[in-house]
Amino acid sequence: MKPWFPIETERLLLREFRAGDEADIHEYASDPEVVRLMIWGPNTPEMTRAFLAHTLEEQQQWPRNSVGLAIGLKGEHRVIGSIGLRIKDEANRSADIGYVLNRSYWGRGYMTEAARAILDAAFRKLNLHRVWATCDIRNRASYRVMEKLGMRREAHFRKKRLRKRRVARFVPLRHPCRRWPVDGAGPKPL
Repeated sequence: MKPWFPIETERLLLREFRAGDEADIHEYASDPEVVRLMIWGPNTPEMTRAFLAHTLEEQQQWPRNSVGLAIGLKGEHRVIGSIGLRIKDEANRSADIGYVLNRSYWGRGYMTEAARAILDAAFRKLNLHRVWATCDIRNRASYRVMEKLGMRREAHFRKKRLRKRRVARFVPLRHPCRRWPVDGAGPKPL
C-alpha cells in the first residue's frame, strides 16, 4: 500500500513533519495550557528537538502502523498542531487517533476538520472497521470534537492512568465505519 497522505481539506494540509517545523511544534508543545491534560509536556527545546528527530526517523519507514501528521494552515505555511492515527489491532481493523492544537487556533473548528479527514482516510482508504479516541474527562473541547465526528461514548474510566502525578479519568469514544461519513462530506486527497 502506498501512503494515504498528505491530505488537503478546505483550510488545512495534513502532511508529514519536516525539519523546519521545530519552532512551530515547540510553540504548542511547550505551552502549559495546551499540554495540561496530556500525558507529556510541557516540552523543553531539547524535548521538542528529540521528538522531531524521532518522528523524522520514523517517517522513513513505510508501511508503518503509526502515522503522525503535522496540521498546516493553508496560507500561513506553518504547523498549528498534529494528529495521529495508530493501528492497534490489524486483525480486527481498529485504530485510535490523538491530536494536539496550538492554543492560538482553538475554537475555530480546525481540529474537527483535521480529525474528520483522518477518519475519512481510516475508513475509506485503510478500510478500518473501528476508530476510537480517549480524552481526560476534564477536556471538554476534545470531547466535543469527538462528538462532532459522530463518535459515541463507550465508558468512563475513573482511575485509568497516573498522569503527571495525579490519577486521570478518561472517556473513550468510538466510531464504527458503518456510520461513516457523518455528514457525507469528506476531504479531498492530494
